[in-house]
Amino acid sequence: MEDCIFAIMKNRKLKNNELDRITPEGFKASEKTPLIIILDNIRSLNNIGSVFRTADAFLIQKIYLCGITATPPHKDIHKTALGATDSVDWEYVENTIDLVEKLTSENIHIASIEQAEKSVSLENFNTEKDTTYAIVFGNEVKGVSQEVVSASDTVIEIPQYGTKHSLNISVSCGVVVWDLFVKIGCRL
Repeated sequence: MEDCIFAIMKNRKLKNNELDRITPEGFKASEKTPLIIILDNIRSLNNIGSVFRTADAFLIQKIYLCGITATPPHKDIHKTALGATDSVDWEYVENTIDLVEKLTSENIHIASIEQAEKSVSLENFNTEKDTTYAIVFGNEVKGVSQEVVSASDTVIEIPQYGTKHSLNISVSCGVVVWDLFVKIGCRL
């Protein structure tokens, strides 16, 4: 009987007040993962909010919202972001290619997340020390624009083996950000 109680206690779920959460101000003052997220014409407000939440979880430097991508404050973004729009730095830029060219001139490595010729499978993409990466996620139907794909330093593809070969943008963002977070070595 004691073994059963120990097993239950060993796997006790943490309460919210035990999660050691930082404040939005603490987040802003924290050292950031050298990752930037670019949303290229994302139409779903829930996807945008979910990306903010992922960015908060992994201390992402900044999110750029481009084209038709909606900006906070908006109740449907807030619904999935759960306040992450207050912690994560973000900026709206109308034209994605202008942003890509600007970041490239600042020596930021641009990686579009897309299915393309000569793409690198995510598990084979290696990060370099002292490099900041901007990862571009595209429209739910059309993906990352060809102009942006062509201007990218790398195209990273998430391997998929089913019939759809399509992931929701918020899922793609979670997969890629986690993978790069681990490869960069930002285990906090």
